[in-house]
Amino acid sequence: MQKIHILWADDEIEFLRPHILLLEERGYRVKTVNNGNDAVDAFQNEPFDLVFLDENMPGKTGLETLVILKTINPTIPTVLVTKNEEEHLMEDAIGSKIDDYLIKPVNPKQILLTIKKFTENKRLVSEKTSMAYQQEFRNLGMTINDDLNYKQWVEAYRKLIYWELSLQKLEDAGMHEILTMQKSDANTLFSKFIEKNYLNWIQNKEEGPIQSHHVFKNKVFPHLDKERPTFFFLIDNLRYDQWKVINEVITDYYRLEEEDAYYSILPTATQYARNAIFSGLTPLEMEKRFPDFWQNDDDEGGKNLYEDKFLADQINRIYRRDLRHSYHKIITLSQGRDIVESMNNLMQYDLNVLVYNFVDMLSHARTDMAMIRELANDERAYRSLTLSWFEHSPLLDALKWLAQRNVRVIVTTDHGTIRVKKPSKIIGDRNTNTNLRYKQGRNLNYKNKEVFVIKNPHDAQLPKLHVSSTFVFAKDDYFFVYPNNYNHFVNYYNETFQHGGVSLEEMIIPYAVYTPK
Repeated sequence: MQKIHILWADDEIEFLRPHILLLEERGYRVKTVNNGNDAVDAFQNEPFDLVFLDENMPGKTGLETLVILKTINPTIPTVLVTKNEEEHLMEDAIGSKIDDYLIKPVNPKQILLTIKKFTENKRLVSEKTSMAYQQEFRNLGMTINDDLNYKQWVEAYRKLIYWELSLQKLEDAGMHEILTMQKSDANTLFSKFIEKNYLNWIQNKEEGPIQSHHVFKNKVFPHLDKERPTFFFLIDNLRYDQWKVINEVITDYYRLEEEDAYYSILPTATQYARNAIFSGLTPLEMEKRFPDFWQNDDDEGGKNLYEDKFLADQINRIYRRDLRHSYHKIITLSQGRDIVESMNNLMQYDLNVLVYNFVDMLSHARTDMAMIRELANDERAYRSLTLSWFEHSPLLDALKWLAQRNVRVIVTTDHGTIRVKKPSKIIGDRNTNTNLRYKQGRNLNYKNKEVFVIKNPHDAQLPKLHVSSTFVFAKDDYFFVYPNNYNHFVNYYNETFQHGGVSLEEMIIPYAVYTPK
């Protein structure tokens, strides 16, 4: 292994000789100079892994030298060594992109710790993370095999996501494979849990989690505040792990006041779950209350065209107080920019609901476009693409604008997605819907172990298309394929992100409340 090469610039370098000898004994190569000009010359002519710069040198100061070094190669960590503890100097150093600073007199342990932090940090973190997950693997395995309730499943899923995000930074493919297997095991057990409990929850036969149609009643209305407006952002199709990565950006501007989760209803599809959120009703109740608005799978036209009317009705029916509110759906970039321009007008409303459809479009584009599939070829890349969109989106511009005002911000979604990997053969008549994760129809033929079956849709508060209609939901990471043209469709849809079925990724929904810093 090649030795770490360090450049150390200090006009009193002879007094640091014991430190340098110690570093050389530890296997480091140290190049010493006593002024800024020589530091720049050495930096241009030799490759270094780390630079120590004395702040107070004759000629070019440490900060002046730093600016030049960062211009030559901004990736090399640079540490300022100074006797001066004044705040303005630290601010200047940070503004000049210093990586760290040490206060004189420095001791050998400080120097070694700093070197390890910048030159061995990745290896040390990787080793520690791998070791920690190996120790946690057994505990997680015991947890998910226990008889968990709905709250414990949320906690188990959060732990799995924590480790997924931690391990993604490592290059240890073995650890990723182990975690993927553990998530798959968890989804198998979670599907059994949903099969056992879902109908009792939806029929209110036993205490269950907050579900889609409870969100406004239980999570929004009780916290509305006449003193400040609430902005409710629903980002369609956003998984819990995707929320975690955009949350890191949001918390640059906001304090996370509440992190919670709720359960999506079945099917975990926009026309069911999102309509349920805004109406405060189950799909069966919506069909009865709004026969002119509710759209079944076999109806033509858009399935989410009346969310504003559903919301207004829910406010009148449940909130029962004067509530000035607005509703906006953002699908295009220009619509997003228009919303940013109209933010000041929205401040007059008590509640502003904004639906962003980008992530849903991303998942569909990934299925249909080879280039997008290559850009988001796995969960990590899918998260990265979501983050890239968010960082350059009008949504973030809107959040930045609101961060300067007295507001409450809620961020959530309607359902998640799962990357499907296992085809499940199904046979249905020509009226059967096309979703890959759930089917509704007559005379469906399927493999029992791969699906959650609801023979009477009304039991699950779902409308019936026909007297003999049945709903089946794909479990785990299965996706439905018809026997006709089987191989073509397996190859086309394998490894795509789909929703509508039963999985941790689709059903456990992030819900976050923020206030500006």
